[in-house]
Amino acid sequence: MDYKKIINIAVIAHVDAGKSTLVDAFLHQSHVFRDNEEVADLVMDSNDLERERGITIYSKNCSVTYKDYKINIVDTPGHADFSSEVERIIKTVDTVILLVDSAEGPMPQTRFVLQKSLECGLKPILLINKLDKAEARVDEVIDEVYDLFLELNASDDQLDFPILYGIARDGIVRYEKEDTNTDIVPLFETIIHHTQAYPNLMEEPLQMQVSALAYDDYIGRLGIGRVYKGTLKAASQVTVANANGTVKNGKTNQIFVYKGLSRVAQDEIQCGEICMISGISDINIGDTLCPIGAPDPMPELKIEEPTLSMNFMVNDSPFAGQEGKFVTSRNIRERLEKELEVNVGLRVEDTDSTDTFKVSGRGELHLTILLEQMRREGYEIAVSRPEVILKKENGHTLEPIEEVVIDVPTEYSGSVISSLNLRKGIMQNMEDIGSYTRITYSVPTRGLIGFRSDFINMTHGEGTLVQRLSGYEPYKGEIPQRENGALISTDTGGAMTYALWNIQERGQLFIGAQTPVYEGMIIGVSSKNMDMGVNPLKNKKMTAVRSTGNDEAMKLVPPRQLTLETAIEFINDDELVEITPENIRIRKKWLTEIDRRRHARDIGRIEREEGK
Repeated sequence: MDYKKIINIAVIAHVDAGKSTLVDAFLHQSHVFRDNEEVADLVMDSNDLERERGITIYSKNCSVTYKDYKINIVDTPGHADFSSEVERIIKTVDTVILLVDSAEGPMPQTRFVLQKSLECGLKPILLINKLDKAEARVDEVIDEVYDLFLELNASDDQLDFPILYGIARDGIVRYEKEDTNTDIVPLFETIIHHTQAYPNLMEEPLQMQVSALAYDDYIGRLGIGRVYKGTLKAASQVTVANANGTVKNGKTNQIFVYKGLSRVAQDEIQCGEICMISGISDINIGDTLCPIGAPDPMPELKIEEPTLSMNFMVNDSPFAGQEGKFVTSRNIRERLEKELEVNVGLRVEDTDSTDTFKVSGRGELHLTILLEQMRREGYEIAVSRPEVILKKENGHTLEPIEEVVIDVPTEYSGSVISSLNLRKGIMQNMEDIGSYTRITYSVPTRGLIGFRSDFINMTHGEGTLVQRLSGYEPYKGEIPQRENGALISTDTGGAMTYALWNIQERGQLFIGAQTPVYEGMIIGVSSKNMDMGVNPLKNKKMTAVRSTGNDEAMKLVPPRQLTLETAIEFINDDELVEITPENIRIRKKWLTEIDRRRHARDIGRIEREEGK
């Protein structure tokens, strides 16, 4: 087998910096697609949710050819909830393209991914993107990046990084801001001159480590990783070893490499390649494939621990089973077990109830993405308020702390600061950037549950919020939950305009006229700090006597639209979100007023007994 020059690169940045757009430019300008082929934008974001939300959820691989080099490209997630994906992928690449917005500069997630790259000894290439922004401040941003490199203890070699300027959306990368080329050739040239191709280690014994997992309905579990030494052959016996000392034998079935966006089956794969293998059903992250009888495991790949948990339950509301195809605990268990095949940051535990599963993940987004996927697949499910996973160390309780960077119009900064202070946040920094203020806070993860919706309202949708896990600190004490009570339906049926017209004076509604409701369902948020039972079915009494005046025109205020995220952020500990393929509803755990009072009485008794 002849040796080919291979360079693996990862595109890293924070959310919405243009990573997927840059990968589009790589693919288009290396002629991966036919001239007459219709190609969607953000072709790497193949998942419907990724396209709708404009985020990358799963890291993906593709390859392009430039001159006599094969360049494997990994498009990585930018959101903090998927950071464990980034950390593992970085270990399989030769360099990273650090994409930084020309106006925003380095953000918290930029810091995280860059730190991991520097720790792996990589020498990044800096690309200042969105050069055409009116508020671009290129020179300042470059200085901020240099400061960040110094803070992260970059070596002299790493500090000597090439700087390029681009507009990824238009497929343009330039050596200098004043250049006039309209392609990304400078980026290709910089990659091959700045980064050495993977060395020829084909004569050494096989060593291939799995860094990601995938699943195919036809060929089962797939391991994705890099061949570090030797060559990997299809249908060959191998020893699978890991850093914990576990050793077992297995047999590869098909093996694939990436060509453009497609995976292509191969008989043999050389060192340096990122490849995909099938045939080993229990392959896992960090496993190393070695020659039979000669285990030589590579260092362990750390998987980030979950920080939030939620209870996934069988939907038992009065409307259960009316909209979904999969409604039983067996259906939910099978779906969660399938998710565990590829979603390595997820944990699923049984509870005292056979109808409830404790599901833990890296953050709210990590869990809500899973719920949204299940909803679209036809599942009905009820979920509880997210709970932070606490740690015990030396007799002390520790909780996860997030670094939060907020850009907000200056006139709204006071409200944001006040709210974060109530949530046990501590301000780290504050600076003015034009008409905006950038505020950096350290906040317990508990304090950020439910904050995003308040933040959007406080800033009238003009603020941006980026967060990342910064570590664990001693428990910060009680944090206030939602201040306003709920408007709770006391009856079951179709909501009437007349009833809602009267109810809307007491708060903000989540439903419109004719919406089906049931007893215990939350139909709105009260303007007071107490729950309020209301009857949305009550209609105007009809009489034979005509009123002397005209009937009042009953105009309903448009209801507040509930998304999955806003519903989960809204609920308190005694409430659930009911998720079906067609609707998202909020309800009380105990549907009747008698049950809620009985439960409150039991809680009060337990607290009194514990107080004694």
